[in-house]
Amino acid sequence: MEMASYLAGERWSDHPTCTHPLLAALARDVNDHLGDHGRSRIAPLIPDVVGVCSDDPRSYAWIAREAAITALPVAACARQRVAAVGLLRCQQLLNRAEERPGLDLDPATRAALDAAPSARDWALELITMGSGGDRAFMRRAAPTIVHCAVSGIAEACVPDSDDRLVDLLERTIIWCRNRFNPQSSDARPIVVPSPAQR
Repeated sequence: MEMASYLAGERWSDHPTCTHPLLAALARDVNDHLGDHGRSRIAPLIPDVVGVCSDDPRSYAWIAREAAITALPVAACARQRVAAVGLLRCQQLLNRAEERPGLDLDPATRAALDAAPSARDWALELITMGSGGDRAFMRRAAPTIVHCAVSGIAEACVPDSDDRLVDLLERTIIWCRNRFNPQSSDARPIVVPSPAQR
């Protein structure tokens, strides 16, 4: 993110204004959990995060949801529960913003939760206790969801955790560029397969 700030002509910082704050947090977390080879794979993505911003409060839920969905199938039990609660919190925010019923689940969220029924049921019980407002979600909940998801993937008992982290970051950058800047000449289709499709 420091290099992204430099490319954007900003003051040297790992929190550049040229990149969505949660996407930048995801990039920092992924970078921190990768080995040297993995870091060399994400270095070419640096220019792709410059100018990727959005004022839409749903953007925090979109990014956090992608991280949680990626973590849910591989994370250890405690992290699965965090990912499941995170998914439901994301869905609540999106449903409020888009005027849908409180826990109306989109197909990707439903499939991820159904694949981890114990975590899903635990999260559904917890979620009935209520949720904070959108501002609290953006400031605290969304970064926590992303951080726990990345940590859960990095610590998972799978042989390809670095691949999953790199794929998560690349998919999320491409998705954000296409969603936030759909008219941009460099918007491109999302072609990176998810870990489940590999």
